[in-house]
Amino acid sequence: MYGFYKKVANFFSLVKFSHTLFALPFALIGFVLALQEPGVNFEWLLLLKIVGCMFFARNSAMGFNRYADREIDARNPRTLFREIPSGKISPRQAVVFVIVNVVLFLLTALSINLLCFILGFPALAVLLGYSYTKRYTWLSHYVLGIALGIAPSAAFVALTGYFTPAILMLSLSVFLWSSSFDILYSLSDEEIDREEGLHSVPQKFGRVKAMRISLIGHLLLFILIPLFGRLISGSWLFIIGACIFLALLVYQHTIISPTNLKRLNAAFFTSNGIASLLFMLFVVADLLFLQ
Repeated sequence: MYGFYKKVANFFSLVKFSHTLFALPFALIGFVLALQEPGVNFEWLLLLKIVGCMFFARNSAMGFNRYADREIDARNPRTLFREIPSGKISPRQAVVFVIVNVVLFLLTALSINLLCFILGFPALAVLLGYSYTKRYTWLSHYVLGIALGIAPSAAFVALTGYFTPAILMLSLSVFLWSSSFDILYSLSDEEIDREEGLHSVPQKFGRVKAMRISLIGHLLLFILIPLFGRLISGSWLFIIGACIFLALLVYQHTIISPTNLKRLNAAFFTSNGIASLLFMLFVVADLLFLQ
């Protein structure tokens, strides 16, 4: 029995379950935003299905990413001890894990509505295709941004069957936010990317310019987030949440430099995880109690 629990723990570690904090809060905003639309009612089962879709989709994407990068990870000191290179999970087990999650994702999407099922295929193409983009283009960060930016729109469409300017603005914001922080995180792999012939913004432009590109992406959110707030008629709660979110984005740029990446994990994981969670709490409270 201990061996079973250990294997389950290895799979959770494989997909970095804790990183769900990056996209799930924005999906929940999309869900609550959909509840404000005429004729849309809250259903616990539907919420569970949406969370399930996110869970299965993320497992598929992360599992496939770890499988695709297994040989590169084995040569990178930072990733050498990941589950597949270290032998905790075999490549075959990883493939089975991905296939099972892809099937469960599509079945869950179909149980929501036909539109979600149809849109599930291009979503999977982006989620799985991202793993190979780094081999061909430095724009891979923005493919990841698209993958995460899908989350709020997917949750919204699951309830409504259509898009609105507000949900598209939120998805665009998530796209810029996530692609920009991924550029920062990739600073730690700049040298190994060059050795392996992989592409990234730091590898192509160097650390200084990469950090500037990331900063520009985050500064654009000082325009997009207020626009999103205007579209949903956000009140003082939204303003507080937006200010905290934007302040944490700026903060992560102040604790690292091109010559000092010691606090990169704090900038990437802690700052962004807290930012997304707090933003979600304030926006959802605004939508549910003040509108």
